[in-house]
Amino acid sequence: MEIKAVRLAFIFFTAAVTAQLQQQEEDEDGGGWFSASDVRSQDEGRCNIDVLDGSSLSYQQFMERYAYGRPVILRGLTDNTKFRLLCSKSSLLREYGAHRVRLSTANTYSYRKVDVPFQEYVDEFLRPQSADALGSDTLYFFGDNNFTEWQSLFEHYESPPYVLPLTSGAYSFGIAGPGTGVPFHWHGPGYSEVIYGRKRWFLYPPDQEPHFHPNRTTLSWVTETYPNLLEDEAPLECTIRPGEVLYFPDRWWHATLNLDTSVFISTFLG
Repeated sequence: MEIKAVRLAFIFFTAAVTAQLQQQEEDEDGGGWFSASDVRSQDEGRCNIDVLDGSSLSYQQFMERYAYGRPVILRGLTDNTKFRLLCSKSSLLREYGAHRVRLSTANTYSYRKVDVPFQEYVDEFLRPQSADALGSDTLYFFGDNNFTEWQSLFEHYESPPYVLPLTSGAYSFGIAGPGTGVPFHWHGPGYSEVIYGRKRWFLYPPDQEPHFHPNRTTLSWVTETYPNLLEDEAPLECTIRPGEVLYFPDRWWHATLNLDTSVFISTFLG
């Protein structure tokens, strides 16, 4: 019995070490989404948004300080280790490579939709953004998910626990290359979480519409308009990483810029 117990303990120990090493490898190469040839931006910009440990903010404090007033970034709010593993490149291609995904143009009003197999999107479309590309020429995988086919993935995601009264959450899942992003737009409140990579956010309150062209990309806005903004025209901004969740209130203008090949999910509260 003692020998059997030792063997079982060794098996469990080996499995735990293997899982830990796998997690470390996934973290180092961004779940397989990063490669040595990737063009990755090092400019994370400043961060002038409150960043808090999720355990230090009660639901009442969230409602009083942020729910209807201003954005906030929360760290360690949930544990999505399992979901993160399922979002590795090898795992997603194995499970969903043959499934068709719907791509949208990356302009403020996403008019054009294109359906392609997920494998084709990863092989052909998932690449760094050209600075002179127009939003209408840039196809982006985010939001138009078939919830029937992707349900087995989403059921492993632990969404942020702070839900506004009379709302429920709806997921939007996406993967995009470095330099891509969605230009300024607004909608209802929600959360955004990066699973792999880094995503830079720019936000303005509802009564302060930013200067932008609806068919220019966020990358062109950052390189051409952002450096020339006056102090009172500057946005709230921050770069979020895995393990961080950004909350944005209702009708706040926001634009995003993926600094790496990024995997991300939003929870819209409607």
